[in-house]
Amino acid sequence: MISRTWSRTAVTLSLTVAILCVYSMVALAAGGQAPSGQLTVNGTVSVNGQSAISGATVFTDSTITTAENSSAVVSLGKLGRVELLPNSSIKLSFTDASISALLDAGRVRFATSTGVAATVTTKDGAAVADNSMPNVFTVDVECGNTQVATQTGKVELRAGNQVQQIAAGSSAAAGQAAPGSRCTRLTREPSFGHLSGGALAALLLAAGGAVAAAIIAATQNNDINVGGTAPIFSPSR
Repeated sequence: MISRTWSRTAVTLSLTVAILCVYSMVALAAGGQAPSGQLTVNGTVSVNGQSAISGATVFTDSTITTAENSSAVVSLGKLGRVELLPNSSIKLSFTDASISALLDAGRVRFATSTGVAATVTTKDGAAVADNSMPNVFTVDVECGNTQVATQTGKVELRAGNQVQQIAAGSSAAAGQAAPGSRCTRLTREPSFGHLSGGALAALLLAAGGAVAAAIIAATQNNDINVGGTAPIFSPSR
């Protein structure tokens, strides 16, 4: 009788210890959880070399690539969002207060909230947003050089010893465009993409208002319900 009582007591203690361990592990995981983003896909997109679908979770230091006629958006909650246009590739990194990207190909558009440090680095230099205000800006390396256009806020293009201030509705470039690219074929007023300076300013101001509204919506509700079970992409090493 005594042996049975001790046996039951031992089993009860073991179960109690196991439950406490599980709760401790969950609490630690929740407290030290790394920031993550949620992916929205249009067309063919890969994360760290794996095919990606909408709703996938993306962690910092992930490489995201879009194919022709494809695009991707990484929503980062209160930080803002990052959009990759077709034929683009970036290595995306982020913390609780910053977003940065290494842009290897194509174009990327950043939309960030006040207080968020944002930087896009290319072979020619770096586009650095003013974190004292919301910013919406595009970085383009399709022509072989680096072109930066600011829709909302203010961005610096730093290349070597030169720093160019890019206010809302304006653009700047660093490096040499590749011969035969769309940038060298333009003969009219210098432009960003296929638009003249005046048309660009009007378009960027309109687009800036739309994306700024998207940032406000994201800060109010960080959850996106896309349905189903989506994969989780860990950073590439």
